[in-house]
Amino acid sequence: MTSEKWTSDSTIYLTPGQGDAWAKQAQATSRTGTQRILHAGPVPARADVAAALGVEPGTSVVLRRRLILADERPVEIADSYYPTAIADGTALATPGKIPGGAVTLLDQLGYHAAEIHEDVTARHPTAEETAILHLTPTAPVLVLTRLSLTADGTPFEYAAMTMSDGQHLRYQMQAA
Repeated sequence: MTSEKWTSDSTIYLTPGQGDAWAKQAQATSRTGTQRILHAGPVPARADVAAALGVEPGTSVVLRRRLILADERPVEIADSYYPTAIADGTALATPGKIPGGAVTLLDQLGYHAAEIHEDVTARHPTAEETAILHLTPTAPVLVLTRLSLTADGTPFEYAAMTMSDGQHLRYQMQAA
């Protein structure tokens, strides 16, 4: 495991108007957080993406893939999938930075997360993940998937964040 750890809080990534939430989170731990867009555009939906977004496997969806870096070191591959009907023709489907971030753009388009489903799993990395994240073949990855739904239950974003070893996720919930 790496000694470079950080604690992740999902809240800032779900609130419109936060801009580059990763840069702010990294700065809070005295790091420089940056990201590179590796892909932005249509791809055929894998089975898990299709099930989450309520489309048939193979249906075209928009993928926005980013490499997240802390002090120029790759720490996460962040894949966000959007239904084509929502993302096509918007900045979500282009490789440039989105002013205010994707959450702000989605909110402006009328898609505000009223319900979030997250799952966290640990597994061995794929060969591609090992190369991109500069991992040893035996280092585990942590995968957080997040499905964002509107108040009427419409799924509008399915994200999969694949993190290098040594990460810490913090969840805070209100008890009834």
